Amino acid sequence: MGKSYVTKKNLFKFLLGSAFGILMFLVPIPQGESFTTLLDFLKSWIKGLFGSNLSYIITVMLVFSAVVSVYDFIAKPDWIRKNHYLSRAFSTTPLYLGSKILGAVFAVMIVFKIGPEMIISADTGATMIDLCGTLFSIVLAFSFILPFLTDCGIMEFLGVIAKPLVRPLFHVPGRASVDLIASWFGASNAAVILTREQYMKGFYTKREAGYIMTNFSLVSIPFCLMVADTMGIANLFPPFYLCICIVGIILAVIIARIPPIKTIPNTYRESVGKQINEEIPQEKGIFAHAVEMSCKRAESFNVKTVGTSGLEVLMGMFFDLIPIVVAWGTLALIIATYTPVFDWISYPMGLYLKLLGVPEAFAAAPATLVGFTDMFIPALLSVGLTSVKTKFIIGVLSLVQIIYLTEVGTIIIKSEIPLNFWKLLVIFLERTIVALPLIVLFANLVL
Repeated sequence: MGKSYVTKKNLFKFLLGSAFGILMFLVPIPQGESFTTLLDFLKSWIKGLFGSNLSYIITVMLVFSAVVSVYDFIAKPDWIRKNHYLSRAFSTTPLYLGSKILGAVFAVMIVFKIGPEMIISADTGATMIDLCGTLFSIVLAFSFILPFLTDCGIMEFLGVIAKPLVRPLFHVPGRASVDLIASWFGASNAAVILTREQYMKGFYTKREAGYIMTNFSLVSIPFCLMVADTMGIANLFPPFYLCICIVGIILAVIIARIPPIKTIPNTYRESVGKQINEEIPQEKGIFAHAVEMSCKRAESFNVKTVGTSGLEVLMGMFFDLIPIVVAWGTLALIIATYTPVFDWISYPMGLYLKLLGVPEAFAAAPATLVGFTDMFIPALLSVGLTSVKTKFIIGVLSLVQIIYLTEVGTIIIKSEIPLNFWKLLVIFLERTIVALPLIVLFANLVL
């Protein structure tokens, strides 16, 4: 019999560490007549601590990120390329490099009030800087708490427990549940990279990998909280997140059975072939095996794990995500505020929303499509809506659409999986059209 990882020390780390993570991220805490989370309390305290200096901190951070990323792109220095944290933050593609530069330029113009009104106005750039202040605070709050969810064993436990449901429901191996947990508790782009590596090593077929990337890579719990907070509905986070989970599962069941996912070859990577062999040991039940795997993961959890994992999240969000959010978010708000482009292309979605009885249907319509570019922009476009129900619907929709070009789309397109830009667009539209009536039904039941 092999080594057993179920010891008092490992069980202690698994149970207490995971409980702390769940308490901080998911347990609703009463606040007046509504609810919030301990993480939200911490975020608010951090934002208040920095006060009016936050916009200047954001600007310095964006300029620094742009300058170092340009230097890395031109010189390709080993001290960046061979450092895990620095390469994650500053080594990027031409598209993202341009976004970082644009984000830095916008930040300087907005904070110092230089340039045209359409960029620096309260409806566009100024809104973005304020919202990125909130993003900055919540990232600082959750980065070093997140490892308690990802590295204490709760992911492995839930992965094993969910395994018997995964294959019949989603037509993928049981290990795909870990990809799902990795994105829900971690980051969607990290889950896509994990899936790509599993395909490259022969554990997923082309169809399985493409399906997991486009259906299981939901955004993380803290990001969902950030979107809810941005839209002013953080007090509704428990039903908000429950709706995301329910609709996400239903979408995953449906999308697995229709094109274009269904038409992708169900074959393994030719150079490695099939390498997967999933079996739960006969001498153990599912629960016992789940505990074993959880304790195995918890064994390596320590203070250093919290520091390294937290720093990785912090660097990626501060120097990679926030610059892109400023660049794309400002552009989207400019287009939405000063041009009729989104109104034109989203008119059919306005009719669809009106048919479903959604308040402010045509005002909300642009936010249903702009999420194909970035997952945070729909929240930005919805800030001005007055209907709480409509904000709820758009917020949930933006987080179950999944195909965000600035996050996971580029990674998918660059992989060996046969999913190009147009197939991703079709999947995005399928998810949008199918999800909306489900979300509206849920919203009508809880609001």
